[in-house]
Amino acid sequence: MRDITQVPAEELKEKLEIKQGYRIKQIFEWLWKKDNDSFDDFTNLPKELREKLKEKYYIPKLEVTEIKEASDGTQKIAFTLSDNKIIEGVLIPSGNRVTACISSQVGCNVGCKFCATGKMGFFRNLSTGEIVFQVKKLNKLSEEFYGHKLTNIVFMGMGEPLLNYNNVIRASEIITKPEGIGMSPKRITLSTVGITDKIIQMAKDNVKFNLAVSLHSANEIIRTNLIPINKTHNLKKLQRAIFFFHKQTSNRITIEYLLMKNVNDNIEDAKELAVFCKAFPCKINLIEYNPVEGIPYQKPDNIKIEAFKALLESKNLIVNIRRSRGKDIDAACGQLATKIVKKRRT
Repeated sequence: MRDITQVPAEELKEKLEIKQGYRIKQIFEWLWKKDNDSFDDFTNLPKELREKLKEKYYIPKLEVTEIKEASDGTQKIAFTLSDNKIIEGVLIPSGNRVTACISSQVGCNVGCKFCATGKMGFFRNLSTGEIVFQVKKLNKLSEEFYGHKLTNIVFMGMGEPLLNYNNVIRASEIITKPEGIGMSPKRITLSTVGITDKIIQMAKDNVKFNLAVSLHSANEIIRTNLIPINKTHNLKKLQRAIFFFHKQTSNRITIEYLLMKNVNDNIEDAKELAVFCKAFPCKINLIEYNPVEGIPYQKPDNIKIEAFKALLESKNLIVNIRRSRGKDIDAACGQLATKIVKKRRT
């Protein structure tokens, strides 16, 4: 049996011997717009068609099994999948906004030295449906916790989204279509460590959402030590890929830079970052390092962070210091690794 969310509409129509095109639309409306996990719930379909669906396909399960709330109102949610693998998502409130940080893989195989998810290793990609259902569940929880729907989505959870390219792109299309969740693509940001060929592919595919690149160093030696994949996707390739993406889409790129004490936080590091970023329009988010058990890195003191920011601003770059949310529940940047305690089911 196949995951129905992975089957193109034309193939579904052929396999199910459907003659009326509107039946396909009805099937996908049940999948993307409603909260049902059984074909028996697709009540506007003939019983014969529902039986065919049950014979050939399954709907991937995504159950909210655990939740933990941080002191700042951030919520970390564990989802248990059909194969009992676990992923995490995060809800981050800020005034009238709620941002959902979503995962694209179970674990991650990039192996960034500062990241808890990287320590888990890689298990598998999420399917299109698992990504979309994750957003649907978080949207529902956002209304429950904060009184309104999601305003933004960031692919900054577990996994490297560009190593699950097809499912992430298709899920993003469903999230933004009226027959899906209907969110503006300008409210979606995909974060990558810099898979250069896929950044170029995104540009060629004319994606409408935003791109953020987790750089963390503009020095080849330091970056390779922090992010081993830099050996094959080095800074020169990455700079060219980002330039091409901007040229094709006209979108300003966000550069994410995790500041780690005595690793990448010196003035020379800031100068190298400034040179790298002058090749294309961008804004820079400086992020304080969030502690991870078993990983030795620490965040710099505030004086050093401000000095780093001042140097970049002196080069006429747009710089923000992004304060981490949800650190006390391991929900901040780089901390996701399926450690949650409070159980809940929805």
